[in-house]
Amino acid sequence: MRYIGVKEAATKWNISERSVRNYCTNGRIPGAVLDGKTWDIPEDAVKPQRKKRTEKIETDLLSRLRMEKESGISGGIYHKIQIELTYNSNHIEGSRLTHDQTRYIFETNTIGIQDGTVNVDDIVETANHFTCIDLIIEQAHYKLSEAFIKQLHAILKSGTSDSRKSWFAVGDYKRFANEVGGSVTTKPEQVAKEMRQLLKQYNADSAKTLEDIIEFHYMFEKIHPFQDGNGRVGRLIMFKECLRNGITPFIIEDDIKEFYYRGLKEWKNERGYLIDTCLTAQDRFKAYMDYFQLRYQD
Repeated sequence: MRYIGVKEAATKWNISERSVRNYCTNGRIPGAVLDGKTWDIPEDAVKPQRKKRTEKIETDLLSRLRMEKESGISGGIYHKIQIELTYNSNHIEGSRLTHDQTRYIFETNTIGIQDGTVNVDDIVETANHFTCIDLIIEQAHYKLSEAFIKQLHAILKSGTSDSRKSWFAVGDYKRFANEVGGSVTTKPEQVAKEMRQLLKQYNADSAKTLEDIIEFHYMFEKIHPFQDGNGRVGRLIMFKECLRNGITPFIIEDDIKEFYYRGLKEWKNERGYLIDTCLTAQDRFKAYMDYFQLRYQD
């Protein structure tokens, strides 16, 4: 094999001799060998590609979430939200999985059980909820639609024991009347109409406030359009709409669920209960954003 020197390589590649020496020193030219104080470079060596400059790290939440999601970065805000939102939202609805088990499923796609038993549906719905979060990140800029809301439900309940019941409509509106907290909800035959009216009214104005998003959540839960999974779908929608409108999102954690339930029940009489609960949750989320050096507007 014929070798060339640093000067000849620099001329051939139209770069400085210093750059050629740096490539050699850093092992970026295969076959280059140091002969005394000079480098011998294979004649057929290819000019190394310049490394891309490190892109500016985004400081707004949605951009950071998309970047970390696409890059598979571990330990960031995307990782944090996947675990905290999934654990708390599922736990509010009765999941027995611990925080550590939820984290382990997300990080390893496996589940380790030492003592006792675990409900398979809890595991399936946990994995499904991770996918739902990915969807609200991907679709954050789009207006809410029936199709999107039904898609969230279909993902959440896919593969569960409910999905094997002939009467349970996965990804579609309920077929049987149900209650929430002892209160009546919209009758099955009226759900489609009320959901379309709710979405039409909500989407009429492009700019949303935090109160607008909370009110939509109240109305959604009052309709209770699905046979099961309404709370989790509703909280996912709130998170998405906060992202879409540049509002700091929030996670209703298990320790404030009673205040959350009271707020939903008393919304028509006293909006402050639910708003204050969501603001408390928002303050907790701002602490996450401070830690990960993300900016927020409100």
